Formats: sequence, structure tokens, C-alpha cells
Amino acid sequence: MPKGYHHLTYSIRCQIYALKARGDSLRAIGRTLGVHHTNIGRELRRNSDLNGYCYETAHSKAIRRRHLAPNKRLTPKIITVIENRIRLQWSPVQISGWLKRHAKDHVSHETIYQHIWRNKRKGGLLYKDLRRKGKKYNKRSKVNAGRGCIPGRVDIDQRPEIVEEKTRLGDWELDTIIGAGHRGAIVSMVERRSKLTKLVVVPNKTAQNIETALIEKLRPLKKFVYTLTSDNGKEFANHQSVGSKLDAGFYFAKPYQSWQRGLNEHTNGLIRQYFPKGQSFINIPPQAIERVEMLLNTRPRKILNFETPLETFTRLSSNMVQS
Repeated sequence: MPKGYHHLTYSIRCQIYALKARGDSLRAIGRTLGVHHTNIGRELRRNSDLNGYCYETAHSKAIRRRHLAPNKRLTPKIITVIENRIRLQWSPVQISGWLKRHAKDHVSHETIYQHIWRNKRKGGLLYKDLRRKGKKYNKRSKVNAGRGCIPGRVDIDQRPEIVEEKTRLGDWELDTIIGAGHRGAIVSMVERRSKLTKLVVVPNKTAQNIETALIEKLRPLKKFVYTLTSDNGKEFANHQSVGSKLDAGFYFAKPYQSWQRGLNEHTNGLIRQYFPKGQSFINIPPQAIERVEMLLNTRPRKILNFETPLETFTRLSSNMVQS
């Protein structure tokens, strides 16, 4: 468990909000996020308001307080050293590490970044000497990395264990395939036991479009929809509405662990055979997507003992209805 206080990121605050709303204790939240429970308690005390704890308000308050607090170590002498080395294309991390080894006083790389952004706001050009010219880096962390916060997100760890066995009909994996230039998207749905695939084209991957597509294709099969599992894309932000309308549990795989939706990833590769990268999806006619869906569902699969997904789904669903 990490010791001492560490600045919390926006994504961590999102998770604190979701876990607190679920009723988790401070210690449970701390264990889930890898943050000491005292840090969680401090975060809730300092950044809550009359309406309770909200991740957006909390992050804004923390950033504002951090920017207003004077940094006594950032003396004119240290600033000169920092700016000279920035112009030599040293990174803030390299500068901070060098100061720690060679100077009496040193500052963190975050403080150096803040100095660069203040300089930029005043019209300065220090940021031009950064390797990425100030472009934000999409840091991959273990919690909800890079894809934004999804309110009410339920982790795959809470999904029923039977789903992993692939022995029953009704557990679906979801994803979106994006066209060239982000023009259009294909929503793919694959049933884990039978490998049955459902496809819908949407003009863009807004949460509302994705919700509509999922309901359109899966509502006729509602009796055979128990769980839905997706990645952490914001396009699945309406997951609670989808789960409610289909009477199904909705779960999210862990960030950057695509193997947790391996069947869906494999199916997306098959779909790319017909809609390759570099192709816009904005003008795909419904007949074209229906044809690909039919081809995938009527192709014998070795894993199904050379039954087709449609044959397997029909057989298993008939057995369920009869029983």
C-alpha cells in the first residue's frame, strides 16, 4: 500500500465517487484503488460540499487550491536553472531528478510543468521545447485509463462466475469498430456460448446512438440476454438504461485487458475482412451490414464442432424455451 499523500487524478476521483455511491467503506475503496484509506478520507473531507462528493467539483477544487498555493522552493535562481535546461530540451522529469542530485533545493516535475503552463498563458514559449510541445499524454494507469469516467460502472470482477465458463446462452460481449476519420461506427455484439453475432451501423458513437443500436438488436432476443460486457469507452455511458431495458447485468472489462473480451476482439477481426481499416462507415447500406452478419452466423466453426453460430443459438434457445 502506498505511503504518504499522493495527488489524486481525475480518473481516481471518478472511481472514488462510484465506489462511495455503491456504499464501499474507506478501506475498501483504498484497497480497490491502491490508495491509502487515510488519503481517501482526506479527499472526501477537503473536496466535498453541501451536496456531498462529486468528482468534477472535487477535481476543480483540488486544482484551484494547488494553483493558488505558493511554491516557496521555486526561487528566481531555481527558475533560471529550470528554464535554461528546458531550452536544452530536458524534460521536467529529467530536470527535477538532476536538481535532486545536484542542488540544495529541488522541485517536482509537476511544479516544473505548472511553471511552463503559467509561462505559456503569459505568452511565453517554454512549452515549445517540450518533446510533445505540451500535447497531453494519455497515461495508462490501472484504473479506468484514458477512456473517461463512466458513472455507475460495474467492474467485470462482479460479473457472475458462470459467464466465464461459456456454458450457458445469454452472455454477450460488446464493442464498437470505428470508420476512417471517425466517420461512422459498427456496433458489434457477440454471444459467448454460440458465437452468434449482431451488427448495427451508427453515424457516430454517441452514448444515445449506441444505446439505441443495442436495444434494437437485442430486445427481440431479450429472453436470451443475461449479461453484457464492454470496454470502458464513453459510448457505453448509458449502460444502466440498456441493462434496465434488457433486464440484464452490464459489466466493464478492466482497462487495457482486451483478452477479457477476447471473443469480441476476434469477431471484430473477422468483420474487418469486409470493412477494412481506412474505410469510412458513414455510407454503409443496411443490406451490406446484414449480409456480413449473415455470413458470420452461417459459417461453420471448429469450436462449435462445425455447427454454425446460428444453428447453435437456435438449438440452445429452443431447449431453453422447452424447459
